[in-house]
Amino acid sequence: MMRAISTLRYPSLGYGLGLRVDHYEEILGSEPSIDWLEILSENYMIPGGRPLHYLERMRQRYPLVMHGVSLSIGSSAPLNREYLARLKQLADAVSPAWISDHLCWTGVNQTNLHDLMPLPYTEEALDHVAARVREVQDYLGRRILLENVSSYVEFHDSSLSEWQFLAEIAQRSDCLILLDVNNIYVSGYNHGFDPQTYLAGIPVDRVQQIHLAGHENQGGLIIDTHDAPIIDPVWNLYADAIRRFGPVSTMIERDDHIPPLADLLAELDMARRIAEPILQAAA
Repeated sequence: MMRAISTLRYPSLGYGLGLRVDHYEEILGSEPSIDWLEILSENYMIPGGRPLHYLERMRQRYPLVMHGVSLSIGSSAPLNREYLARLKQLADAVSPAWISDHLCWTGVNQTNLHDLMPLPYTEEALDHVAARVREVQDYLGRRILLENVSSYVEFHDSSLSEWQFLAEIAQRSDCLILLDVNNIYVSGYNHGFDPQTYLAGIPVDRVQQIHLAGHENQGGLIIDTHDAPIIDPVWNLYADAIRRFGPVSTMIERDDHIPPLADLLAELDMARRIAEPILQAAA
């Protein structure tokens, strides 16, 4: 029988897409087979205008989740209170199913690097990040999801694996996990670890959402670009993730070279065709 979903997790929303400007009108006009939408929080943390107009129309038709890139939860700089206030204001207006960001740092000393920088996987970093996550959750009044990032460098001082660090952060802060399957594949390739070991090290009851995306393979290095179709090895890893974690809300992510909506819907259908037989067989 299918394992019971832990009460830590919210019910699965099914199969969703990242909402992008290019597809506003087509989504509203055709109402395609999308179960939910993920919005980039920073795009809507504004006082008004066209984005919020469309967002209000979208939320009347689809469940929404919020996904950010600026929380900088791993930074040594103080938490950005102005950012948190605007994030909470948007959440209060949108009523998302959940809010997520990345397990990384994006800047220090009021300088934004505009990238998702990896952390040293140490006990000191664990204590620091877990305390900040708890503080953010107390402020927002809800659990958040943290996403594993792709990386291209490692720290000599790391005493834990990435998956051990992510699992321990979730446990110590009582947050949930946004598992980016593509990022696991990318970082596994770049750093030489087995993605299956990563999946096995992540607690089942903490995984709330899955991201799927494409990347650019430069031979000796993979760059997480989110600008290309999902490749077969990532699809295969997704199947393994569903076998381990069960029914998890899954989303197709495309941030550049945005294709026609039909292309993304085809990838979303692929996710369904992979996951549903696995879930039915386990039921």
